Amino acid sequence: MNDPRQPRIWVDADSCPKVIKELLFKAAARRKVTVLLVANQPLATPQVSYVRAIQVGAGFDVADNYIADQVSAGDLVVTADIPLAAQIIEKAALVITPRGERLSAGNIRQRLGLRNFLSEMRDAGVQTGGPASFSQQDKQAFANQLDQWLTKNISHRAG
Repeated sequence: MNDPRQPRIWVDADSCPKVIKELLFKAAARRKVTVLLVANQPLATPQVSYVRAIQVGAGFDVADNYIADQVSAGDLVVTADIPLAAQIIEKAALVITPRGERLSAGNIRQRLGLRNFLSEMRDAGVQTGGPASFSQQDKQAFANQLDQWLTKNISHRAG
């Protein structure tokens, strides 16, 4: 299924929007890149040999810990989870949020700080609001980041 010389795409699938998963399924079929969806619940996946769902046990951060343990340098991880992103970046893998933001060593400390600040505010009873609705612009930003990563990291292989 996976060419060991090629990076893989890991997906923190419990919270990943369906439209982003569909983009990843198309990329897997077209570019023959392994896409691994990790979740605490069963996932429906298409009959594409390069797509695999991995169900982990229930519990706080179980899926995140699985991804962090299995990811290799050069892999791509799709997640909006900032602490997980920080772990991934330390392992020299790339992180893209489902909204198309690339997280890196250059911006992860700032994102962790903001996340922690907002968490403290919520714990103190302040209403901080939630994220904006997922938009077509978010989908396009993700598609652009994914395409850049695929172009740089995944060789074209004949079917």
